[in-house]
Amino acid sequence: MSDSAAIPSKVSRPKRMTVPAIQKMKTQGSRITMLTAYDYTMARLLDQSGVDMLLVGDSMAMVVQGHDNTLPVTLDEMIYHAEMVGRGAERALVVVDLPFPINHQGIHQTVVAAGRILKETRCQSVKLEGGADQANVINALVMAGIPVMAHVGLRPQTVHTMGGYRIQRDRDQLIADATAAEQAGAFSIVLECVPPELAKEISELLRIPTIGIGAGPHCDGQVLVSHDMLGLNCGGYVPSFVKAYADLESSIREATQNYCSEVRTGKFPEI
Repeated sequence: MSDSAAIPSKVSRPKRMTVPAIQKMKTQGSRITMLTAYDYTMARLLDQSGVDMLLVGDSMAMVVQGHDNTLPVTLDEMIYHAEMVGRGAERALVVVDLPFPINHQGIHQTVVAAGRILKETRCQSVKLEGGADQANVINALVMAGIPVMAHVGLRPQTVHTMGGYRIQRDRDQLIADATAAEQAGAFSIVLECVPPELAKEISELLRIPTIGIGAGPHCDGQVLVSHDMLGLNCGGYVPSFVKAYADLESSIREATQNYCSEVRTGKFPEI
């Protein structure tokens, strides 16, 4: 055997998506895909399927932990789940939500918390809810070398103040929030529950990519909660803008029922 034959071939790995790569997609007119992930298995599956960004969202409070809103999830819990997602993602850019009320506790506390996320996980950026009111925080994070995705429109962390999950129609405020986030250094921005024509206006106004959720087809990309996309809502509330691409809830129930039946009748395991 030759020496060269004894050397194993190098494993080919997918090229990692980066902040500049995501921003370049906007200038190229390429639509950006984003889904939530909360564990290694789902992150790996979504990543291998070609999604551009994975969001370790504070939505885990609802779809994983069973709470009524996103407020109960803690920073330690976000880091725990983000570390698993970071290990499962080889290509996608991974973004981690700053949970309530981290970014309202002052610039120093926010930088420390975001720093922990990047140091203790394999994730590359954070997301925080806010625009003009969070411009100083966004800028401080960016100056510390932490990429930031902003989030304007409906802000689930302020659901009590907003009086529920409602479409946001204040044009002047939404434009002010979006432009302030861009000027502060955010590399992209989520627009949630914004009228489609207003989302289009904002997307055309900004140089950074807009990622829509319930904001129509004119954003530079789209994000959905993966459980909603896969039909795994377990009978919970599903927003009208969601499209389910599978019915895994029924598939899992059917598989489990078949397993239980075969165990009870002695059909499984076979001798």
